[in-house]
Amino acid sequence: MDKKVILYIFIAALFSSFFIMITDIDASSDPKEVYRVYLKGKSLGIIDSKKDLEDYIDKEQDSIKQKYKVKKVYIPEDLDIEKEITYNTKTLSTKEIYEKIKDNSPFTIDGYTTTIKGLTKKNNEGKEVKGKDNIIYTLKKDIVKDAITATVKSFVTTERYNDYKNDTQKEIKDTGTIIENIYIQNNINIKHNRIPVDKTIYESSDELTKYLLFGTTKEQEKYVVKEGDTIEDVAFNNKISTEEFLIANTKFKDANSLLFPGQVVTLGIMHPQFDLVEEDHTISDMDVNYETEVKYDDSKYNTYSEVEQEGVKGKNRVTQKIQKVNGETTNIVTVNTEQLKAPVKEIVIKGSKTPYGGSSYYGSGYGDVPATKGEWGWPATCTSVSSPFGYRWGTLHDGTDIAGCGYGSNIFAAQAGVVVKVGYKYDNGNYVIINHNNGYYSLYAHLAGFNTSEGQTVSKGQVIGTMGRTGFATGVHLHYAIWQGYPYYGGRVLNAMSFY
Repeated sequence: MDKKVILYIFIAALFSSFFIMITDIDASSDPKEVYRVYLKGKSLGIIDSKKDLEDYIDKEQDSIKQKYKVKKVYIPEDLDIEKEITYNTKTLSTKEIYEKIKDNSPFTIDGYTTTIKGLTKKNNEGKEVKGKDNIIYTLKKDIVKDAITATVKSFVTTERYNDYKNDTQKEIKDTGTIIENIYIQNNINIKHNRIPVDKTIYESSDELTKYLLFGTTKEQEKYVVKEGDTIEDVAFNNKISTEEFLIANTKFKDANSLLFPGQVVTLGIMHPQFDLVEEDHTISDMDVNYETEVKYDDSKYNTYSEVEQEGVKGKNRVTQKIQKVNGETTNIVTVNTEQLKAPVKEIVIKGSKTPYGGSSYYGSGYGDVPATKGEWGWPATCTSVSSPFGYRWGTLHDGTDIAGCGYGSNIFAAQAGVVVKVGYKYDNGNYVIINHNNGYYSLYAHLAGFNTSEGQTVSKGQVIGTMGRTGFATGVHLHYAIWQGYPYYGGRVLNAMSFY
C-alpha cells in the first residue's frame, strides 16, 4: 500500500478519536460556575456559593454582633473569593471552609479606619526619624471627630477655642492674646470600610480622647494629696509638668488651685498622638530686671554688705508671635518692644578687708562671685520664658528656655568667671560653660555663634555668644542652666529661676 495512503488513514483515525472524546465530555458534563477561596493568598478550596459562605459567617458570629451592636459580620480582610468556570470539580461545604477560616483570620464589621500620619522629627540624638502612622478603628465617624475636638480643648480652653472658631475673640486694646491659627500638623484621614474585630475598636469619644492624649486607655496612676502639697510640687515630684497635671485633672482651674489632704489626683504622663499647633498674637507688659553693681570698700571687712541704691525693675510693652505645640511653647518672635519704664540699677557696697589683713577682692571680679538670689545677671536681651525648668513628657527639662530676642541677639555671662568649655553637642548645639569659681557653673546652649574662647576670663554681662537654634532646638532660643558642680559630670542641675 502506498505510504501516503497509510499516513492519511492514520491521521483520519486520530482526529476521529479526538472528536469522539470531546463529544463524550460535552455530553456528560456542562461547564460549572464555582468560587475558589483564598486566605492570605493560599487556596483553601472551592465552594458552590459565595453568598452562602458570607451568610454562614454572619450567622455563626452572632457574639460579635452582640458585642459591638452591629447588624452584620463580614469575611476577613485577607480573604478573597474568586469566581471560576470548571468541569467535574468537587466542591467543599461552606461549613468546611468556615472551619478553616475562623481561627486563622479575624472577621470584620462595618466601621471607620482613621489614619494619623507620622511626622518626621529629631530624636534625642538630633537625627531625623520618620514617625509611624497610627491606625485607629471606630464604629462611628462622630467618635473620631468628637475625640479630636475634645483633645484640642485639652490644650486650648473651651472658651478660647469657641471664640476662635466662632470668630468672636475680643480685640486687644492694651494687652492680651488672640489666637491667629489652630491646626493639626499631622495629616488625618477618616475612611469608611470594614474593620477587623481583633483590633482595638473605640466605641466612645471619651475612650478615644484618653488614648489620643496619653497613648493608652489604661488607668493612670493615682496620688493621695498630703499636707502642704501644691500642684507644682506634686507634678514635679512625680515627673510630670503642671500642664500635664491640669490636663489629667480638669477640675483644677490653674496651678495655683488649692489641694487638700486626702484628695486623690491623677498622674498622667502625656503622649499625644498628633501635634496640635496654636499660633498666638500677644501683647504683654514685661518686667525688665535691673542690674546690680557691686562696689568694694577695702576699709570694711568682707562680711559687710549694704545697699546704697535700691534697684527698681523697669517695664516694657512687648508684642510677640508665639507658637505652641500640644500646649508647649516652641517658638517666640518679638515684633515690637515699647519701653514704659526704665529700670533703676541697684548698687551694693561690700567690704573686701579680711580679718587677717589684705583684701578678698580680686581685680578680675570673679574670685568672690556670690551665689545669692538677685545678684545674677539676665543672660539675654529679652525676658520671655518659652519653657521653664521641670518635667515634660516624663523627661526632665534641665534648664530654662528664653526666647523672643531674635536670631543673632546677644547672650551675656550671668556672672563673672572663666570660660571652661566652648563646643558643640548634638542636643545642645553650640554651647558655652562658665565656671564662676564658687561651686556654680552656668551653661548657654543652641547658640548661633561664639564671642568667647576657652580659658577666657569674662565679667558679668559680657557678650559670650549669639542666640540661635543649633542642636536639638525647635525654634530660636537660649537654653540656660545653672549647675552646682560641672554640668553632666557629677554636677547637680538647679532651677536657674530660683537665682532671680
